[in-house]
Amino acid sequence: MPANDQLTALDATFLELEQADDGAVMHIGGALLFASLPGGGTPAIAEVREHLDRRLDLLPRYRQKLGTQRTGGLSWPSWERDQRFEIEAHVRHATLPSPGDEREFLDWISDFYSHRLDRGRPLWEMVLLDGLADGRWALVCKTHHCLVDGASSVDAVALLLDAEPVTRESSAPNGGPAVASVEARAGWLPHPPAPVGMVAEVGLVAARAGTHALMHPREAFERSRAVIDLLVRDELIAAPGSSLNVPIGATRRIATIHVELQELQKVRAALGGKVNDVVLCAATGGLRDLLLARGEDPPRQGLRAMVPVNIRQERDDGELGNKVSSLFVELPVAEADPLRRYELVSAAAEKRKAAGQALAASALTGLTDLAPPVFHAGLARSLFAKRLFNVTITNVPASPRRVFAFGAPLLDVVPIVPLAAEHALGIAVVSYAGGMTFGLYADRATMPDLDVLTHGIVTSLRELAALADATSTAR
Repeated sequence: MPANDQLTALDATFLELEQADDGAVMHIGGALLFASLPGGGTPAIAEVREHLDRRLDLLPRYRQKLGTQRTGGLSWPSWERDQRFEIEAHVRHATLPSPGDEREFLDWISDFYSHRLDRGRPLWEMVLLDGLADGRWALVCKTHHCLVDGASSVDAVALLLDAEPVTRESSAPNGGPAVASVEARAGWLPHPPAPVGMVAEVGLVAARAGTHALMHPREAFERSRAVIDLLVRDELIAAPGSSLNVPIGATRRIATIHVELQELQKVRAALGGKVNDVVLCAATGGLRDLLLARGEDPPRQGLRAMVPVNIRQERDDGELGNKVSSLFVELPVAEADPLRRYELVSAAAEKRKAAGQALAASALTGLTDLAPPVFHAGLARSLFAKRLFNVTITNVPASPRRVFAFGAPLLDVVPIVPLAAEHALGIAVVSYAGGMTFGLYADRATMPDLDVLTHGIVTSLRELAALADATSTAR
């Protein structure tokens, strides 16, 4: 990677969303929870720093910072080498207060993900968190979405993971132990959820914006906005109003739900559809309970979920860049019957799979002459507006087999999905080693009742399991 590397329009979009609203925090990441080391204890912070620093040349951009901290003007910012880079500033140590149970853990990571990254330094942080009950420890990482490359990206924490309890050493960069290839390690962690597929395609087009757009920026801007307005007004019925879509702050609250993957697979096998339909239906049931508890009438047309879909093909493995699309799926929160709710979710998802690609393509067709950076922020906000969707729900597979760091097995992954302005909730689901974790990521001020959603999703999962059992018995 060259020392100076210009951001793409897609990269810059995530900076612009933060600049436009104090409540938008555009980092991604996850908390990786490990068992104690063989023989007990946790890694030393010096060991983690040394281990990672020896391998960081595999991710050169993690030593780079933004040349210009804000977007605007006629060109995008560029990455440049941080001459004062110190691993100690990016890999820190913290200890949970006693007793270090799940409540303390979730409170700590909620606070960690509430703080923006410093744009004057490389845009990532990792914390070695110890003091958890039963000798457990965690690696908690956040990386700005402008730094990573969607479904092809590899986080710094992946450089610390091994497929076996003990790393086999030979030779490596800077004389350190051998590590697996970046591409191989990418398969051990969930791919960062890329929020909107259309934005990815728009970013690629913007990167190729021609001379006409530069010579006639106002015309290009008006044409771009006209296409977006047409897309929203004529091709998409606006998402319904909801208490989930109000101005938010930057302080977050995180809750988790743990379930065995085979339980969802049983539902899929009995009721049809796919595992992702089970996830969407469980979320629908939880959102219905939340709205009813707030005294809201669930909208008849349903809440609209933005569901990222990885469209990377086998021949694309190992390539960087965003190759995602998004489905806008109506969640039938007004439907009281769980079986009918599941049928509606499955049908809506299937319908959108066919229409979603055409929708993205039609948007792309009209966006051949995008505005230059000085006008791009308005376009970015349009593509993340509450008019398009109410909530993000992403389901990403991690490794089906257990992985390790410093010889300790990875027990769980708590994922997060960024919240754009006026979106109080995001749901990220990760399957790993036979388990599945729902990460509920919410604005603290407007979602004090996150426990209602959590209980509602658990109830919905139980209802679906009962329906699957009944269906299997009837057969």
